[in-house]
Amino acid sequence: MCTLKNMWTFPGGMSEPGEDIGDTAVREVFEETGIKSEFKSLLSIRQQHANPGAFGKSDMYIICRLQPCSFTINICQHECSRCEWMDLNDLVKAKNTTPVTSRVARLLLYGYREGFDKIDLTMEEFQAVHTGLFYKLFHKELPANYKTIPGMY
Repeated sequence: MCTLKNMWTFPGGMSEPGEDIGDTAVREVFEETGIKSEFKSLLSIRQQHANPGAFGKSDMYIICRLQPCSFTINICQHECSRCEWMDLNDLVKAKNTTPVTSRVARLLLYGYREGFDKIDLTMEEFQAVHTGLFYKLFHKELPANYKTIPGMY
């Protein structure tokens, strides 16, 4: 967790041109915290219009679930005033969080307790109709018997 203007928030930032959502999340977490991680799923999307920091565009904040591969924090002083690991139970009760952070903390606590299959939007890569191109589709996991229904593609 990083603090920005005395509010706890998750690390985040903008994608580079051509950068996939999961790669952006992993890069931003590393840049801000020094934590190496692996993309696991998409959790939610916040859409907002007229955000002063969005360069005159509508803004989408895509929240990903990552698995840490390292745990030692090396904070970026330009991005965060403070950074620390927090227990989800404490984060859910924290008063000084952004509304998105508060809701995502509850979502994560639910996934941790009941199974991440209840909250995750998984990713599958498919070949696009344009030769040599691929796309990523994010959705709730399909049961195996729906992935391969005979006569359907």
